[in-house]
Amino acid sequence: MNYTIVESPLGRMLLAATEKGIAWIGFGDSDQKALEEIRSDFPDIALHHGGPSIERYVAPVLQFLERKAAFPALPLDVAGTLFQRQVWDELCAIPTGATRSYGEIARRIGRPDAPRATGAAVGANPVSILIPCHRALASDGSLHNYRYGLERKRRLLELEGANFRAPKLQHSLPLENRERARGDQVP
Repeated sequence: MNYTIVESPLGRMLLAATEKGIAWIGFGDSDQKALEEIRSDFPDIALHHGGPSIERYVAPVLQFLERKAAFPALPLDVAGTLFQRQVWDELCAIPTGATRSYGEIARRIGRPDAPRATGAAVGANPVSILIPCHRALASDGSLHNYRYGLERKRRLLELEGANFRAPKLQHSLPLENRERARGDQVP
């Protein structure tokens, strides 16, 4: 598989492709982190830097991220289980600028009982951006889980003009201080 690492508005972006299409897009805060990410998904695959199969894909993705072009339609070469592919197809059906909850995605593929499995399939997506896993939100419309960090997810959704809520914040106060803050009696 050929790959390249380029600077993008979201940090260092690694794009890998076969002759059939893009097989992986991910991000890292450094080239080393980006390589570690792809190696976590493809530990045994031979990676070759550069090559003709990769260069033709970089410009359309960067132009989209730089707001110079519409969402690109590029060939993909991804492998997954039947369930994963159903989830990824449903992610691709979400229009640019729209979002769906994990539960809504599960219902749309006929698996209303599987929102958590749907979330796992979203997270297993090897082609960030092009299989738009960033468009999946928590049931309350807030940002939730993104392999490359909620800040990148937020920036992607803003780029697309999507509506979303700020992520849920975890309480930083110890339990007894939270109870006092609410006026509860603490023994």
